[in-house]
Amino acid sequence: MLTSNSYRPALPLRSAHLQTILASSKFRAWGKNPMLDAAQEMILETSDGIRLLGFYSPHKSQHAKGLVILLHGWEGSVDSTYILCTGRTLYRSGYNIFRLNFRDHGDSHHLNNGIFYAVLLDEVFQAVKQAACLNAESPVFLVGFSLGGNFVLRIVRKCRNGAITNLCHAVGISPVLDPDKATEKIDQYPIIRNYFLKKWRTSLKKKQQLFPDLYNFNNIMTLKTLRDITDVLLNDYSDYYSSRDYFRAYAVVRRAIKDNTVPTTIITAADDPIIPVEDFYELEINESTNLVIQPYGGHNGFLDGFYLQGWYERQLVNLFDQVLTG
Repeated sequence: MLTSNSYRPALPLRSAHLQTILASSKFRAWGKNPMLDAAQEMILETSDGIRLLGFYSPHKSQHAKGLVILLHGWEGSVDSTYILCTGRTLYRSGYNIFRLNFRDHGDSHHLNNGIFYAVLLDEVFQAVKQAACLNAESPVFLVGFSLGGNFVLRIVRKCRNGAITNLCHAVGISPVLDPDKATEKIDQYPIIRNYFLKKWRTSLKKKQQLFPDLYNFNNIMTLKTLRDITDVLLNDYSDYYSSRDYFRAYAVVRRAIKDNTVPTTIITAADDPIIPVEDFYELEINESTNLVIQPYGGHNGFLDGFYLQGWYERQLVNLFDQVLTG
């Protein structure tokens, strides 16, 4: 079991904003990655015909310990640095890896006419369930980062009614609990805001180019905040009246996971500049959920050492190994 005082970065890396920015540094993913060498592209189709792109990396020369399914954050992808690094560490430790793209993330905009909304839980749930069936006789672990962590918590809640039978443990790292507050926080920090604005605009342009008869986002491209873009996008292309209504629909707050039955670990940092730590203290949890709040780590960071390795990478290996040995 993880504890709240086990991560102590070197003094130069204790800046929350530096941790947050470096989390996506491509430098961290340099070097050989056997997970990528073994990767097989797969398109998972839901019962509603939604297609999501994923990559499965099985061990061919040895029996794997189990399967780890990785979910990236908003405007990230299966090739985000933190996904590549975490997958590499777990793969080298004997686990098969499945990396899933959300709709309109990575190179998947062409697969569906509709645009991505974080409220679209069922398609992600079905894709995770299909991925788990790739190793139907083996234990499965689910790990999500930021918005991916939010999906993880909603998936374990949904498992009360539609269980993924071989799901042994779920982990949310810096999960978004209240997206309304998170959006407000991002918009307050120019560097973080501009990072997401650039990626979101690029994604919307790609979608418009692929489906010009369905979308015209030109009126969005000059907007300066995530809040404004969200409001206009929802007004033009959804049934939601405002961003606050939309955010409320996928928030994970207070009693949301109180009745969770899937063993779950939540890892966050008290200094996260995007997710207020108070939201975690207000989250009602039971004995199935272990909440780990580190004093440092920023958002999705938890980096240390010259090579900026994620502290949680080895922690995940140890945690999953402990689950397997009982």
